[in-house]
Amino acid sequence: MLKTNFLIIGSGIAGMTLAIKLAEYFPTKKITIVTKAGESNTRYAQGGVAAVLDKSQDSFKKHIEDTLKAGDGLCDLAVVKHVVEQGPKRIKELLDWGARFDRDPKQRLLLSREGGHTERRIVHHNDTTGKEIERALLQRIQNLDTIEVLSNCFAIDLEAQSSAKGNEKTIKGAYIFYQHTQEVSFIFAQTVTLATGGIGQLYTHSTNPSIATGDGIAMALRVGAQVKYMEFIQFHPTVFFEKSSGTSFLISEAVRGHGAYLRNSKGHRFTLDYDERGELASRDIVSKAIYWELSRSKEKCVYLDCTHLNVEEFKKHFPNIYQTCLRKGVDISKDWIPVVPAVHYLCGGIVVDKDGKTNLSNLFACGECSCTGLHGANRLASNSLLEALIYAHSIFEYHIRHYHKSNDILSVDQHLRDTYKVVKESIALEQMLDNLRALMSENAGIVRNTNTLIESKKKLDLLLSRLQTNYPKEHVNTGLCQYRNMLAVAQVIIAQSIARKENKGGYYNMQL
Repeated sequence: MLKTNFLIIGSGIAGMTLAIKLAEYFPTKKITIVTKAGESNTRYAQGGVAAVLDKSQDSFKKHIEDTLKAGDGLCDLAVVKHVVEQGPKRIKELLDWGARFDRDPKQRLLLSREGGHTERRIVHHNDTTGKEIERALLQRIQNLDTIEVLSNCFAIDLEAQSSAKGNEKTIKGAYIFYQHTQEVSFIFAQTVTLATGGIGQLYTHSTNPSIATGDGIAMALRVGAQVKYMEFIQFHPTVFFEKSSGTSFLISEAVRGHGAYLRNSKGHRFTLDYDERGELASRDIVSKAIYWELSRSKEKCVYLDCTHLNVEEFKKHFPNIYQTCLRKGVDISKDWIPVVPAVHYLCGGIVVDKDGKTNLSNLFACGECSCTGLHGANRLASNSLLEALIYAHSIFEYHIRHYHKSNDILSVDQHLRDTYKVVKESIALEQMLDNLRALMSENAGIVRNTNTLIESKKKLDLLLSRLQTNYPKEHVNTGLCQYRNMLAVAQVIIAQSIARKENKGGYYNMQL
């Protein structure tokens, strides 16, 4: 068993930002980051971070209004105001930490525009913003001796202790599977923060890396944490169309903000038929427009036309996209890019308050696995990295107020489980995963209907029953634990989809 003051599960922008702040303010306390693959969605963020930095053209009011409009009436106004107004401070902090955002010849930050935004307010590093932010954070972490990073470690479950009356739970730490040694251990902590990212791997096509299996949400569910808005799954409208399943290459929203057009095979700019903003409507609208277009035409993809754009300017702003398309046989100066929507972001998650606290004592959550009230029914482009920065800071400030008096790690006062049994990975698991992904892609996608959702619930119950029969919950390995988590999250997505009685944002039910 290990002990730490502050345990952070996840190594994306949210987890690393929190770790840095805690380490710099609490130089005598130990911070432990657990990461199962040293990977995160942060690395794949292309567009950037939304913040009001040019007040001559932009304003907090405009950013707030854009966020509310994208969220389709379900955003928490107080949260939106807080996040938007804190944005410039958090961007300055990233700059102070060494993030190299693009600038013009006069060294002013270059701002781009994305769908749903009425002004140019996206700070970026070419088309690899997430990778640059990750670089700056990792470099800072390496200079902080009190941060321990446990790589190749999979968090299996949280340990909760009930109060004497049984009506309140306190999180004491987490069980960790060391993938390199195939051993299970417990990490006791004063607080635990889940920063585990999204759920994209539940679907056949996703922009998310292989680690996005909903682990933090599933762990939180098992100890009684509240989750909300799981039915609101954002599909990114433009990912490179390929026949094979798996992680899809994202064509940033900023490309449309740069002037690219969406066309069908006949060359028609069809998005204008659905919204006067055309390609720059919010993601839910553009994704549904593509869905309906493909449903009518029976074709496999639509196209992103960049041929009218200055190719040298394009290569300057989007070098990674240009080179990747070229490797895939598409020269953007003369070819249209074949694109389709793919699962991109979960707008709901573990419910947290303004401090990033869950309904369980000592448990916090931030980043994509959390539900703060910012996104509502549909996230505004580039608000996700912003939210992660803001709520990492909020959790940090809460710790300043409540954990500054003691440097001691509390003693362990409950019996720990010793029943985990590490088993070999099963070949059958891949087929089980494929079946689950197919079910979710077919029945919980851009367009849904109540009848198939109810049938999906029955199928998920059957899959869970089979899993419990063949693989007792005490049996663990990375693949098996991920599948359990994915099943748990899928059940909640389907249940909350069935419960929703009106179409909003990223949720559209044909039978409502």
